[in-house]
Amino acid sequence: MIIENDLKLDFKDVLIRPKRSTLESRNDVDIERTFRFVHSGLEWTGFPLIAANMDVVGTMAVARALSRFGAMTALHKHYPADALIPFFRDEDTANVFYSLGTTEADYDKFQAVKAKAPVGKLCLDVANGYTERFVRVIARLRTENPDMVIMAGNVVTGDMTEALVLAGADIIKVGIGPGSVCTTRKMTGVGYPQLSAIIECADAAHGLKGQVCGDGGCTVPGDISKAYGAGADFVMLGGMLAGHDECEGDIRYEERDGRKVPVAMTFYGMSSDTAMHKYAGGVASYRASEGKTVEVPYRGPIDGTMQEIMGGVRSMMTYIGATKLKEVSKRTTFVRVGAQLNTVFGG
Repeated sequence: MIIENDLKLDFKDVLIRPKRSTLESRNDVDIERTFRFVHSGLEWTGFPLIAANMDVVGTMAVARALSRFGAMTALHKHYPADALIPFFRDEDTANVFYSLGTTEADYDKFQAVKAKAPVGKLCLDVANGYTERFVRVIARLRTENPDMVIMAGNVVTGDMTEALVLAGADIIKVGIGPGSVCTTRKMTGVGYPQLSAIIECADAAHGLKGQVCGDGGCTVPGDISKAYGAGADFVMLGGMLAGHDECEGDIRYEERDGRKVPVAMTFYGMSSDTAMHKYAGGVASYRASEGKTVEVPYRGPIDGTMQEIMGGVRSMMTYIGATKLKEVSKRTTFVRVGAQLNTVFGG
């Protein structure tokens, strides 16, 4: 048994210290980034935000909506091949990741889709990215798809980040247990504070010319800014994008003034009872649920939330004098705090 005494931080533990700036308006900042991916050699330019590959959020409708903002979507892996083929064949999918796990069924479906439609970006997603099998799968996919952008995870430490980049991943997904509907930390005791995980994994990946995607833990736009400040190249959101028209959760209605009004939408983790009953016929006897099912407020079109997120990032950049998003991590100074918000009138 080993105890690490170094301080580890989460988003709630810090604020970003403001700095003098010559910027006069949020219009003066550039929130797009351009990346050249280390293995595929491909370039991508856009707002580096990714909708999570959860079946409520990682939908084709969300992908179309986020693409208008230059942001990305990782489609959930439960779409059938006959839905994925026309989507990747007929639509602009430059900002879309095809998602899969490590089973042979996942691999076979991917091969079937790839044979009939161009897939340029791949999200290889497992809960535990620390297995040797996971490394072998990345290496296999890289060998067979040398020109494809591969995002893989999840991990939370620098050593495994390096291993996945060296195996062939362009982007490493960072986060174990920070999600709003993830109960991994509660059920297993395993995890890592998300801000420190991003800092450490970004340092490891950037040394090998790879990128990282902070996955989970963001509850407000300011957390996204902190993730960029910590070195995240991309930020993945689940709960913050749930509850919109473009999502696929069940909607609960209430009657008001004689008409039914949407008030809430179902949102659940992909390791929850809900997801496992939906896709696997129930929770297997050898495992436990590591996710929960909740209702989130219905929020209408996703455009309003995206404008709020992007506006928050722009405003953060004016506070620290960062003209371009790529400058943010170099201009960020975190201040440790005991509390962030005045909650006398609520959160």
